This record gives sequence, C-alpha cells and structure tokens, in this order.
Amino acid sequence: MGVQPRRRQFSAPLQTLAPRRSRLAPGSAPRPRWPCLPGGHHVIERLGLRALHAFEPERAHGLALAALRAGLAPKPGPITSPRLATSVAGIDLPNPLGLAAGFDKNAVAINPLLRTGLGFVEVGAATPRPQPGNPKPRLFRLTGDRAVINRFGFNNEGVEAIAARLAARREQGVLGLNLGANKDSADRAADFADVLQKSGELVDFVTVNVSSPNTEKLRDLQGAEALSRLLSGVMEARDGLAKPPKVFLKIAPDLDTSELAELCSVAEAAGIDAIVATNTTLGREGLTDPQANEAGGLSGAPLFEGSTAVLREVRGLTGGRIPLIGVGGIGSGAQAYAKVRAGASAVQLYSALVYEGLGLVPRILTELETLLERDGFATVTDAVGVDA
Repeated sequence: MGVQPRRRQFSAPLQTLAPRRSRLAPGSAPRPRWPCLPGGHHVIERLGLRALHAFEPERAHGLALAALRAGLAPKPGPITSPRLATSVAGIDLPNPLGLAAGFDKNAVAINPLLRTGLGFVEVGAATPRPQPGNPKPRLFRLTGDRAVINRFGFNNEGVEAIAARLAARREQGVLGLNLGANKDSADRAADFADVLQKSGELVDFVTVNVSSPNTEKLRDLQGAEALSRLLSGVMEARDGLAKPPKVFLKIAPDLDTSELAELCSVAEAAGIDAIVATNTTLGREGLTDPQANEAGGLSGAPLFEGSTAVLREVRGLTGGRIPLIGVGGIGSGAQAYAKVRAGASAVQLYSALVYEGLGLVPRILTELETLLERDGFATVTDAVGVDA
C-alpha cells in the first residue's frame, strides 16, 4: 500500500499506582468476606490461582469456568459511581471495564460473570456451525512475560447452542457476542451475517472479528474491498432484526498507517458503531519466556504499548466520530486510564485475569476512580482522548 509496516514495541506495562481509598458508590464494592493480602488479593483467590496454574493452561481454563458456574468467584455485583458510569455507542454502562471475548467462548458462565463487577461482558466467538478449532496444545502461559499465546482457531459449539444460552440468561447487564467464521466455510463473509441473524436480538452488541491470527486468511478480510462487502452484509442483517444490536469491529495491532486509514474509512462508511482496538499480535519483541516462539496470537502485558499506540492512531484517524474500545495488556487502573486518555470510551481485559483473578476487577476500578479524581475529571467521558 506504499507504506512500510511499522514495528511497534510490545513492552511491559506501567506500574500500578499505590491504591487509595475508593470513592465507589455505597454498596457497589462490598467489603471482602475473607482475609486480604497486600494489594487487595484475596487469600482464597490466590490459592485458587496457584492450584489452577498447576494444570495445563487449557484444562485450567475449563476449571476456571466450572468454578464460576459453581459460585466460587468474587460477586461484588455492579460496581459504579457518577465518575465511572459512562456509555458507548448509546449503550449505558455502570463502569467502562469489560471482559474481552475468548474467556467464555460458549456462553456457559454468563450469569456469574455479570455479577463480578464488570461493566459489560463479551462472549464467543460464535461461528455458524460447531468446530473443534486447532490441534492441542494451543494455549500457553508466558509467566515471566505476564503474557499468553493462543492459537485456538474459533473453537466453539456453534451459534445455535450459544444463542440458546443467551436466551436463557437470568442476570441483567450489558452483554455482547463476538462473531466468527467457520474455517471451512465457502463464504466467510456470509458467516458473520448468519451468526448475527441467529443471535443478534439476544445481546446488546456484536463484534465482527476479522482480526484473529488463528484462522488462516481471516485477516485478509481487513482489506478495504473485502471488509466493505462483509460489513455491508452484516449491517443489512442487523437492520432486518426487530431488536438490532450495536455492531463493533475488532482490528489487529499489526496494521501499518495506510491500512489503518483504509480500515477506518470503510468502518465509518459502513456505519459501524464502535471500533475495538486491538486483537492479539503476531509480534514477539522483548519476550523472554521459552515458549515465546509458539505460533498464535500474543496477548497480555507485552501488548500494552503497541495496542495503545494503535488506539491513539485510530482516534486521530476517526476524529472521535466513532467510539473506541481499548484492549491489550490492561492489568491495572493506570493502564485502563492510559487507554481512556488515548481515546477509549471503554476498555476490556482478559489475559491479566490469568495471573490476577477476578479480584482484579474492583482493584482496577478503584484505581481508575482515584486517577480520574486526581486529574479533575468529573466523568470517564471527560478524559476520553485527552492524550490523542
């Protein structure tokens, strides 16, 4: 495209600031019901994480979901305050911290996840038909780098099974679904519209995921012509629903300036409601773990700087006309705040939970509240894009 791809540095995250007294709404973050370790870590949660890390990562992931369904997780309920309450694309959120897709691929733990204090939850990715994904092993903990590599390949039980669980959920809260395509599909672009038609009325938003590196040639759909055609089909399917969800687009962190500019132009022309920046990276700069060369997408702490740079660039390209959701390497309130200042109206996390557990959620929100107050922002919205 005439511009050489830039090499973004995916380095370690900012240090977490010392915690201060929370100013969250009364009753929104109840006192822990068990002893706490320094930094707010619950003893039981730390022991649970240690036990999970004794297992192979994908097995541990399954056990974590089982523990959630059994009620063995912090349940602070909705965490909010006048400063944290916000909205994205017309969706009201109690706070700007969400769970990224991939943790609950098959929507088996929606109800407990919506009780963990998160502002919103995204499940999936869902494809039209069930598929097993790539061969195992396909998930790797890079403990020394506070990172994760996965090459799952959209393993899921298919949209019909997932939609049934979405319809049966009991807990209130903002819920989204990540849309994917079957690996062997003859028309992957049509797959996104198919999943939307079968599930869109059951969620608040859907995310078009053309940026996963783990399905061969999927990222080719980020090209201007292919993406325009894909989004046209998705928006047509959305507009045919009685209760249409918002449509988000998730992008890769490995695009150069001209590719980002084309993508943003196509997204804006299609009427996309928000851009999610970013997915996992193929980059491996600065990693020290022996498993660093495993194939797949890298997430976690090393992604923070590079994904935030992309977020800031997309903010500049879109001029604030499209809301942005910042993802990549968030493990503290300071990092969530940095994403907001770079242009994110909301943020998502996932990999940090592998190392910190769900007790991280109230800690991030408490710290974010403190930082917003320190800098004189009455609301999260006031801080969006001040550093872009």
